[in-house]
Amino acid sequence: MTAATHSLAPALLAGFHRRKMQALAIPALILLYLGYTFFAFDVPSLFAKARLDNAAILAGDFWSYKTHVTRDNRTGRVTAAVEGENKGAYPAGTLPDWVTQSGDTTTIDLGTGHVVTYAGKGASFAVPGYGTIDIQPQDGGLKLTAPEPLPDWINASGNRVSVTTDAGRFTYTRSKVETFRYSAGWELFFFTLDSPFAWKSWPELAALALWGDRIDPARSNIAGMVDDFWHNGMWHHSDVAGAIFETMLMAFLGTFGAAIIALPLAFVAARNMNRLAPLRFALRRVFDFTRGVDGLIWTIILSRAFGPGPMTGALAILITDTGAFGKSFSEALENIDEKQVEGIRSTGANASQRARFGVIPQVTPVLLSQVLYFLESNTRSATVIGAIVGGGIGLLLTQAIQTQKDWEEVAYYITLIILMVMAMDTLSGWLRRKLIKGE
Repeated sequence: MTAATHSLAPALLAGFHRRKMQALAIPALILLYLGYTFFAFDVPSLFAKARLDNAAILAGDFWSYKTHVTRDNRTGRVTAAVEGENKGAYPAGTLPDWVTQSGDTTTIDLGTGHVVTYAGKGASFAVPGYGTIDIQPQDGGLKLTAPEPLPDWINASGNRVSVTTDAGRFTYTRSKVETFRYSAGWELFFFTLDSPFAWKSWPELAALALWGDRIDPARSNIAGMVDDFWHNGMWHHSDVAGAIFETMLMAFLGTFGAAIIALPLAFVAARNMNRLAPLRFALRRVFDFTRGVDGLIWTIILSRAFGPGPMTGALAILITDTGAFGKSFSEALENIDEKQVEGIRSTGANASQRARFGVIPQVTPVLLSQVLYFLESNTRSATVIGAIVGGGIGLLLTQAIQTQKDWEEVAYYITLIILMVMAMDTLSGWLRRKLIKGE
């Protein structure tokens, strides 16, 4: 080993040691920061306050529905309705097949041995493994008889008793007694109970559509099925389809409107297209301002100025994307191959011809790729914007969440939003391949 090599060894070892310490220091700092945020945001308290039982009920409501069997304690009338809504009510004189009546006694079979009985003015709930919960009106209040001690799934007061089990829920008040039975699926998704096609099996519907006698002489059975589905009173499929179209229209108008405005402005902001530095500087600051303010902020400002509506949402997307497109388009113009432009110039072409034949062909793939990517992204953004400006599927989603009970509709709208985004992703990918790669 030479003297020079020997003298370099300590320096190399020191360099390796320094890099090793740096490699360990960065993960250590990240872990330290995560530990700080864990206590700064009081994560232990957050988990302590979490109501996992409510979360389980909410998750169940996404894929199931409940049928309400209600007795009016003043009149003794027993009714049944899906989700407790008038448009989901069973016709007068009819009840689900798991509800039987004999005189003034109504028996509700919730399955797995759970049976609710409305008898006289009182009611009882037989719970396997626990016993029978009996409730009778007494002296303006309620008398509860049940095995002691009461479990935490029974909540009782002088005027209300509620029981929550895996098979269903039961609530007794002085005015009414109500039992909820959960069933898998989305209730009345195709036909409401007032439709002649409700509760028919798929083979029965196929038979009616293909060779069955007409239920309505004025129209075919297929036309009747389509009409009853399209104008479903609970799911409002026609309104949902219109809301989806409105959301896509907001994204389309905002994205392509911004691209049309940003393209000529990008020529002014590009260093190799415009020699006036003050004008370039001013225009770039405008781009920074419009894209620096989030689209949701623009949505709130514009909704105050122009009122709610999908066009307001489209304008918010347009303003934000004009700044983003102006920046990316001008950078693409600054990175073109000047030799191609010089070749066009040598033919005696003027400025517009040089831009048309020497510049645009070079930047078109970048421009199209940016526009199609933003169109896909704005389809998601338009959902949130629609919730603010009162348009599109975002509005329906917000309304369903605010009711705190239509969680199956929330799941339906979320599913449609995901499918819409997937469709836009597929469409933009196909257009990129066709327009840019020529496949």
